[in-house]
Amino acid sequence: MNNTYIPSYNYNNRNWYIIDGREKRLGRLASEIATILIGKHKLDYYPSIDLGDYVIVINAKEIKVTGLKEKQKIYFSHRTSRPGHSKSESFNALMGRIPERILEKGVKRMLPKGILGREQAKRLKVYSGSTHPHQSQKPKLFDVYMK
Repeated sequence: MNNTYIPSYNYNNRNWYIIDGREKRLGRLASEIATILIGKHKLDYYPSIDLGDYVIVINAKEIKVTGLKEKQKIYFSHRTSRPGHSKSESFNALMGRIPERILEKGVKRMLPKGILGREQAKRLKVYSGSTHPHQSQKPKLFDVYMK
């Protein structure tokens, strides 16, 4: 009789990966990042245990979208003091103000909804420029192939 291997909860073998977002498309890049954060790229993946790695994304201000999404895509935020008053902002306006937020929202919406997803989202570090403060973790370059 075979025994199924289930990884331990005290899993400490987390790697740091760095991904360059220059000229990458938003949705395809976000799905690759979500796969790494969840841990599906590992051989010992198990759905109820958080085995994902850390991801650093640089050059988030140079991420591209296709079609008319630059003009038509709207981001909503509900941080107002009155019910029914939500704030909306276009893709171009948000890209000019906070370019990191676009990728963070795209990845977070692809993660599981619940405690595991919130913990996995904390391991995503997005920077608009090419510099980041995580040199001491010695991140490995993760080559994301985009069609």
